[in-house]
Amino acid sequence: MAVKAPRGTADLLPQEARAWDQLSRLALRIFGSYGYEPIETPIFEQTDMFTRGIGEATDVVGKEMFQVLSKNAYATLLEGGKLAADQRLSLRPEGTASVVRAVQEHNLVPSGAAPAKLMYFGPMFRCERPQKGRLRQFHQIGAECLGAHEPSVDAEMIIMLMRFFEKAGVPRSNMRLIINSMGDDNCRPAYRDSVRDFILAHGSELCDECNRRAHTNPLRALDCKNPACKQVLAAAPTIDNALCDDCRAHYEAVKAYLDMAGIEYVEDPHLVRGLDYYTNTVFEVQVIDGLGSQNAIGGGGRYDKLMESVGGKPTPGIGFALGFERLMLALEAAGVQLGGGSNLDVFVACVDASMRAASFKVLQSLRDAGVRADADHQARSLKSQFKLADKLAAPLVVVVGPDEFERGEVTLRDMASKEQRNVSIEELPTAVKGLLGE
Repeated sequence: MAVKAPRGTADLLPQEARAWDQLSRLALRIFGSYGYEPIETPIFEQTDMFTRGIGEATDVVGKEMFQVLSKNAYATLLEGGKLAADQRLSLRPEGTASVVRAVQEHNLVPSGAAPAKLMYFGPMFRCERPQKGRLRQFHQIGAECLGAHEPSVDAEMIIMLMRFFEKAGVPRSNMRLIINSMGDDNCRPAYRDSVRDFILAHGSELCDECNRRAHTNPLRALDCKNPACKQVLAAAPTIDNALCDDCRAHYEAVKAYLDMAGIEYVEDPHLVRGLDYYTNTVFEVQVIDGLGSQNAIGGGGRYDKLMESVGGKPTPGIGFALGFERLMLALEAAGVQLGGGSNLDVFVACVDASMRAASFKVLQSLRDAGVRADADHQARSLKSQFKLADKLAAPLVVVVGPDEFERGEVTLRDMASKEQRNVSIEELPTAVKGLLGE
């Protein structure tokens, strides 16, 4: 039986891998223009960090984390022993907690310093039921800002995310930006209790999961996808009537900045997002058509208490993440194809076997000059080499023949116009770059 990829994972084949690279580069360019710098954190972390940061009552921690055990740790458990904190490891289910841990550990926001603006790209892992666009190993692009509490930072984050989606190719007309405020420790507890009381009062009309959440994480019930539950919970209390003066002022300022930037949004007082660390501003970008009910392609919010949960000093923060696989589905629905085109600038062909060494030398000289070049390595005929160049979508072909090579020349052919001319080997890299428009 042939070995296949594990359930819930997918290989990024060349076109998808090129698309991932293109989107990562786009993020580097757009986020970089806002002052964000790249950071890379380990793929696995201590489980306690996620438990304290994300929240034990969340689905991510309670159901979906992949635990990692070394051989020694596994033996310890088999013998009935207990693991130390640094032996309890999990694959990262999201990127924010790891970035916050890194900022705390390396003191990237010392007292009085400018905020740390960081962006990341990479795989995340959740042991959930695989669905289209929801894999157990998936890829995220994210950004985090630690050390700034002003509402202008919230608006900047949202604007930056929307600009990225637009530049990636998602039509603005097919995106819906949803925003809300989750309040803070002053006003959210009372709201949380009011939602819990509502769920308990309507328990017979709600699913078992909603009833369970009434005792663990009532606000998460507002995100239930069960149509019957959604209909009942539409009448649940909304936080807009429970915000304290400071949270209300912060939220109004965020909206004012978005209005100033011409960013359209929809307010949804039941938007809660899925993680416990959010406070104040939360936001989500959805695709209106093309993805069905699982239509969110990115989102985030403010998490002013998260730094303390990983042992740091009080430090405000805000961030977002977007899912690569979901975004690719949205782009496909919009008719946008990434990762296409040729990976080559030039294909080097030789007239016959006697010129293979000469063509290899020409090939290397082009590569050394920074030209993306390849050649046949299967002893094909010249005709077959041209067919291969077509298959690889190489825009140019260099033909190395005995007579031309003896004169220190090769033939350079434009595959689109079919025009060709002889070029000296010395000037070949310059000629190629000229035709490529570099």
